[in-house]
Amino acid sequence: MFKKILIANRGEIACRVIKTAQKMGIKTVAVYSEADKRALFVALADEAVCIGPAASAQSYLMADKIIAACKQTGAEAVHPGYGFLSENADFSRRLEEEGIKFIGPKHYSIAKMGDKIESKKLALDAKVNTIPGHNEAISGPDEAVKIAQGIGYPVMIKASAGGGGKGLRVAFNDKEAHEGFSSCVSEAKNAFGDDRVFIEKYVLEPRHIEIQLLGDSHGNYVYLNERDCSIQRRHQKVIEEAPSPFVDPAMRKAMGEQAVALARAVNYESAGTVEFVVGADKSFYFLEMNTRLQVEHPVTEYITGVDLVEQMIRVAYGEKLSFSQADVKLDGWSMECRINAEDPFRGFLPSTGRLVRFDPPAEREDVRVDTGVYDGGEISMFYDSMIAKLIVHGKDRDDAIQKMRDALNEFVIRGISSNIPFQAALLQHPRFCSGNFNTGFMVEEYPDGFDASMVPHDDPALLASVATFARMRYIERAVQISGQMAGHGRSVKKDLVVLMAGGRYPVSVEAIDGGMRIRQGDKVYDIVSDWTFRDLLFKGTVNGTPICLQIERRGLCYHISHFGLQVQPMVMTEVAASLLERMPEKLPPDLSKYLLSPMPGLLREVAVQPGQEVKAGEKLAVIEAMKMENVLKAEQDCVVKKVVAHPGASLTVDEIIIEFE
Repeated sequence: MFKKILIANRGEIACRVIKTAQKMGIKTVAVYSEADKRALFVALADEAVCIGPAASAQSYLMADKIIAACKQTGAEAVHPGYGFLSENADFSRRLEEEGIKFIGPKHYSIAKMGDKIESKKLALDAKVNTIPGHNEAISGPDEAVKIAQGIGYPVMIKASAGGGGKGLRVAFNDKEAHEGFSSCVSEAKNAFGDDRVFIEKYVLEPRHIEIQLLGDSHGNYVYLNERDCSIQRRHQKVIEEAPSPFVDPAMRKAMGEQAVALARAVNYESAGTVEFVVGADKSFYFLEMNTRLQVEHPVTEYITGVDLVEQMIRVAYGEKLSFSQADVKLDGWSMECRINAEDPFRGFLPSTGRLVRFDPPAEREDVRVDTGVYDGGEISMFYDSMIAKLIVHGKDRDDAIQKMRDALNEFVIRGISSNIPFQAALLQHPRFCSGNFNTGFMVEEYPDGFDASMVPHDDPALLASVATFARMRYIERAVQISGQMAGHGRSVKKDLVVLMAGGRYPVSVEAIDGGMRIRQGDKVYDIVSDWTFRDLLFKGTVNGTPICLQIERRGLCYHISHFGLQVQPMVMTEVAASLLERMPEKLPPDLSKYLLSPMPGLLREVAVQPGQEVKAGEKLAVIEAMKMENVLKAEQDCVVKKVVAHPGASLTVDEIIIEFE
């Protein structure tokens, strides 16, 4: 077996590979950019080599520097993780020429499957179901429109070298096809250095279902069941699960056998994933093959018991697969939530900065956290937005959903925004719980974005009671340390009012063993907990039922998060509540004459100039953050008075870009 391997990646996946290598007794080498000098994966590795500045084009995408690091440290093999150089055929070939093993498929397999046009032709030859479309590179937007008309709308315009939702547009008419082609070409050229684009039929009510497979250098292949990755936002996966609630055993077998047939056609060695788009009638079509480890691979590991990273290492070393198709099991149900640094209440804008608190759920047999960050670490604007992956395993789908909901309640992140509230909302959405969804779920259910009103709570009075419990603990503590004189002590009022989200909850409190009894009219909540002021997690029981939520004092409010709902109750006396309700509302300042940066990022483009008349919906500027381009458009007709920030500027949140007349 290899004695030392190098991980040509960063963050969560680098940590993931290091852990399996350590389990196998293999030493590891990390390569890192200057921005990742204090990253967790660097600390976990046995050795670490700096390979350049923060920009990935000058560090993680520099094959020469990675090969040099292998020679410097004596690494015998390279695991590329996902992203960066993981599907770069030239990188795989160069390693082979240097006598360094690539822990992944051979360069010719990557080349054949990495080109979406070529891969579709190969799939046809291997008798794999394919989507109707135009498989040749398209010369321009006019040709794109003509081809789209021939195929029939809707169509999907895709970059040949694309992936991760980049270089992809769906068009429902000629105008969208014309504009979508131009956007795809530009985005593909910037992201992949390859501006070839093709068009295929867009399957209505599609599901995104993928087959995980393994192949070795001895001609052995197995498929490890399927994953359902249909819950996506802007073509980026949000929740993945295995197996799929839509797939039956016969369909699983048919998809798996076609995936293996394609792998055989390219002499595939290592772990790989064949992605299918599946129609409502259970027809399935080849989408693409990912010649690398997938982000969502842990759900497959949970239901099969197979360590995919270990298998990749063993296959790269030349070993045979130690099991056959008949040995592959399907045990229970697994789900993964991608915990991203983005604010779901502000249009999912990227959020960067210091992780003031990072306290994920404790790992146990049925809960796993894959992450590359730590308490006090930093989320950088230079890389993708994923903070961690939260994975659970249940006996069935309902059990997995409940375990994930409970685990999200335990996941504490402070200092930046995360998408945890949105994930929690999804997990209680009736359509998701029923399993009746497709890749259009987000657009159909959240057409105008996401806000707190979309997360109803079964019992808001319960949250008011917990806030009262916390307030009473604070008051009791204040009374104890206030230095009261005998005969002049302050009594703690037991009748209070909770103001929360437009509701008014009169409460009364009495002590019980280990906690408090809180009455709200005819409702009684017996809360038992050892919660203290510094704890962000509130754990205990309510009327004998376990509860876990997050709570902290922010000014006069107690900020509470529970199952995705976020509320800010205020607990006070009746007199104070009456006075507060009479206070005038303070209006925010008028910022309508400015275009402000909604996120930290790099200003790529300013599309207007002083004196220009702009119509509502027209592009004003483009900001790049966390590897994604964000187009800012005019909300109303206006005239540009002044361009304040110019392309190339590093923007902070709410920095002025444009001033209007």
